[in-house]
Amino acid sequence: MSRFGKAKANNVDSLAGFRAQKKDTVISHGVLNAARKSGQLNLSSRGLSEVPQNVYRLNIDPPEDAHQNVSFDASDRWWEQTDLTKLLLSSNQLTHLSDDIRLLAGLNILDLHDNQLSSLPSALGELQELHQLRLSHNQLTSLPEELCTLKNLRSLTIQQNLLESLPEQVGHLENLSELDLSRNHLKGLPSSLGCLIGLQKLNLCHNKLTCLPDSLRQLKNVKMLDCSNNQLTHIPASLSEMVALEQLYLRHNKLCLLPRLSAPTLKELYVGNNQIEQLETEQLECLTAISILELRDNKLKTIPEQITSLSTLTRLDLTNNDITTLLASLSLLPNLKVLLLEGNPLRGIRRDLLTKGTNELLKYLRGRIQEKPQRADEGHTALTLPSQARFNEQKIRTLKLLEFSEKQADQIPNELFDAAAGEDVTTANFSKNQMTSIPSRLVEFHASLSDINLGFNRLTCCSPDICKLLNLKHIDLRNNQLDELPPEMKNLTKLCSIILNYNRFRFFPEVLYHIVTLETVLLGNNQVSAVDPNRLMKLDHLSTLDLSNNDLLNIPPELGLCTNLRCLILDGNPFRTPRAAILAKGTDAVLEYLRSRITT
Repeated sequence: MSRFGKAKANNVDSLAGFRAQKKDTVISHGVLNAARKSGQLNLSSRGLSEVPQNVYRLNIDPPEDAHQNVSFDASDRWWEQTDLTKLLLSSNQLTHLSDDIRLLAGLNILDLHDNQLSSLPSALGELQELHQLRLSHNQLTSLPEELCTLKNLRSLTIQQNLLESLPEQVGHLENLSELDLSRNHLKGLPSSLGCLIGLQKLNLCHNKLTCLPDSLRQLKNVKMLDCSNNQLTHIPASLSEMVALEQLYLRHNKLCLLPRLSAPTLKELYVGNNQIEQLETEQLECLTAISILELRDNKLKTIPEQITSLSTLTRLDLTNNDITTLLASLSLLPNLKVLLLEGNPLRGIRRDLLTKGTNELLKYLRGRIQEKPQRADEGHTALTLPSQARFNEQKIRTLKLLEFSEKQADQIPNELFDAAAGEDVTTANFSKNQMTSIPSRLVEFHASLSDINLGFNRLTCCSPDICKLLNLKHIDLRNNQLDELPPEMKNLTKLCSIILNYNRFRFFPEVLYHIVTLETVLLGNNQVSAVDPNRLMKLDHLSTLDLSNNDLLNIPPELGLCTNLRCLILDGNPFRTPRAAILAKGTDAVLEYLRSRITT
């Protein structure tokens, strides 16, 4: 019998030696020796199905060439090696983690995101020096209780897993400042979550939560809370006790009322895509510091007069509601810079007025106010600096607003950017000038800038520099001379709305098909001749699409399958069907008609 036959007969793996050898040599000695010096080891994207044993034993075993280098004047003295503090194993094919992970007791950072882990070893609880643990994009269905003993853990990211519940002991992570549980299957939260008193950022979006625990009131340091895309029907008033809360995201839930929150620091409230039918005075009066109020895609029919008391409001999004009349007194809001009204059955306001932007709309509304001129003048004068000032430094400091609009300037003065140095500017308004290129110094605010208005300029191209503004949510490029957008714009993974009306686009911008966060695309008054409905369908959040006054010769029936659309505007194109009578019935009727024409 051959040696292979004997091995098979005795249930011996004849390749075992080779496999062990391969496992030991997956990571080169040079890489391991470098890790011994720096305390850091990056094994991301190496196709690993398991962590090599010599990685676990890095702090214990001397390097293989130690016997060749034992003199005291040697440059690489292995006995002075540094314990491993940072281990990156992301984007591999790991299905399990060995208990030997306990041998790396000095780890501060452990990155396991984007693997195939379905469970974690209890030995993870022995890594008491751990500060960051990244577990996103795996297949975890539960967390070991031992993980909750990591007293020094500050950042725990577990998004995109299969968690249905959390251990009650999660409240023991007393030093945690960031917790990301988004995109799991959580149906409830343990009350101990309120014990995480050091928490500053809590992300719970894309789960199956129907309520929030009352214990969240104890989170006195949380600045950002994201509960979007759940099944919440109400928000407990006790959240008002979260006295540091600045940003609250409640999009895509089942709320029928605006939450009654008196959080004194709340600056941004996002409640789009709910079922809110009316705003109550008490709810609005609580929002004493609000800057951004998003109410899009609800069922609002009226806006109460009390909204004009929100003196700090800079952005009001009322897109896709049932509002028929607009309060002229909205124009008295002293800091309002963006007012979005697309997709409402407004009466008495010409459609072309809506496309001209917020400034023109507010001027029109001010003209409708029947008040004494002196009172309007007083309000205006109180909010402007002396006439010799070229820009408003107070707005930069207090509103984080960079404004230089209606100056007919061909470039933005460096003095403006210098005055804003060190400020977390969130909004830039450079509209109604003569600029032919986007100011390069905008990138100085890449960490904070979320809203840019570059409308009514002479831009012929969109600089890739703008794609470095990774926190950008809204961009207004209307009334320019653009005919394409840079492919790098797909890096703007937070972009919600883009306004491109009155430009020179001949095709639907290719890069927009790749920005899955888009909710609003306004592309009216261009020369667009075709759209791809199959690619539009992949934009799950797209609810407003304006293609009016373009060169569409036909509307593909498959566009009717884009059922997320709440507002589809197709007027002013040369197609024959759908007929004008169907377009006049609104978006739902148009989508239904298109679906009926799909051939099976």
